[in-house]
Amino acid sequence: MRKITAFASVLSLLTLFSCNEGDDVINPGNPSEQKADTLQGVITSDLALKQDQTYYLKGQVYVKNNAVLTIPAGVTVTAGSSKDKQLGALVITQGAKLFVNGTSERPVVFTSAAATKAPGDWAGIFVLGKAPTNLGQQANLPGLAVSADTKFGGDVATDNSGSISYLRVAYTGGLNPANEDEWAIDLASGLTLAGVGTGTKVSHVMVTNSKDDGFQFLGGTVNAKNLIAYNNGDDDFDFDRGYTGKLQFLISYRTKTTTHALRANAMESLNDFDALGPQPFTRPVISNMTIIGPQGAETTKTNLNQGVYIRKATRFAVRNSIIAEYPQGGLMVCMKTRPVLLKNEGSEFKYNLVHSDNAARAFTWDLNTEVVADPELEKFGLNETNQNKVISSFADFKLKSPYAQTPDFTVSSESVAATGANFSGNDYTSFFSPVAFRGAVGGENWAAASNWAVWK
Repeated sequence: MRKITAFASVLSLLTLFSCNEGDDVINPGNPSEQKADTLQGVITSDLALKQDQTYYLKGQVYVKNNAVLTIPAGVTVTAGSSKDKQLGALVITQGAKLFVNGTSERPVVFTSAAATKAPGDWAGIFVLGKAPTNLGQQANLPGLAVSADTKFGGDVATDNSGSISYLRVAYTGGLNPANEDEWAIDLASGLTLAGVGTGTKVSHVMVTNSKDDGFQFLGGTVNAKNLIAYNNGDDDFDFDRGYTGKLQFLISYRTKTTTHALRANAMESLNDFDALGPQPFTRPVISNMTIIGPQGAETTKTNLNQGVYIRKATRFAVRNSIIAEYPQGGLMVCMKTRPVLLKNEGSEFKYNLVHSDNAARAFTWDLNTEVVADPELEKFGLNETNQNKVISSFADFKLKSPYAQTPDFTVSSESVAATGANFSGNDYTSFFSPVAFRGAVGGENWAAASNWAVWK
């Protein structure tokens, strides 16, 4: 890969944003027929892009040496491969910062540069911080070359990697074939936050049509609100390697026409194969999540799995959420994790509304060879303390128009989800916005179709 160092001079900016003959430059297709500026190589000093402009991300681009990359409202970045076939990726290394300053009317958009776009056209956005993981002081991000620039993790829980607001990311999830081992594939997400700390602000981010995960939280402590995952191939929200942050107002949505699903769950959380394994335990704390699966017509598709899949001895807390319309089940717990949940060892599942295409599979147990209904888990979920409910008919949720071409997940005043949320307990004393409704969308539809949220 040709590396170009960015200096705060006119000469370096002309080099970084190159449109020279011989460079791989795309035509963004705007009426003026102007070519897009090219981002490539390494950025080592502060750089601010120009608002409402289009840029071309060529191969893997690293922001390093504590540099700050600022992307203002209205910017579109199209990603493609470098000459050595390296798929496009934006990597914010430890100490560097990314500021995405979109708005609802003028979001920042990262998408494929291909004329005919497809899941996996480019890799994604990777933010690498210094917050704790359960992999030791530091680890390298699989799927990228092993170097100081791909390290993440540390002991700075409040680490600040910048802020991201009103961002849409599309057609990610690709990696170089030589690097596509199992763990690397799981990291080829639309937005990967690896060892990112609480000093980083994340809100209003949408990931669509990723070949793999939508959002990947790989260790770290970062909190986030108002996230949308739509039509992604693997898990919409994936938590592992010691992630311990908080999240509120999440939407996971898959339609009947999803064609690139791969062992897809709306949410997956894992820690390690050993129940006494590395710490901190992965433990996302989540409230107000709406999970809508692909309806009953998809029950024969083995690649569309559970609403929530809990495995490898993870801990978790999920409250005030809607889980519906998944063919394999609502909540599924693997053999290693089931005893941890049933014994209340750091996990909770409370005040949720659970539905499954198969009425007998609202609560299930993964026996490795098959998925079976779990009466003991159901009894635990429905006891007086946890106050979850099984909803037998999806229509009872009374969401406004969940399967429209432009979906609306707002709960009506007659919905079983209109009330019943609960924010008591130590996990919910900070960060969370107390609301009465369950699910991600109450009276105000923050996920309405707009320039920011695009449902296609």
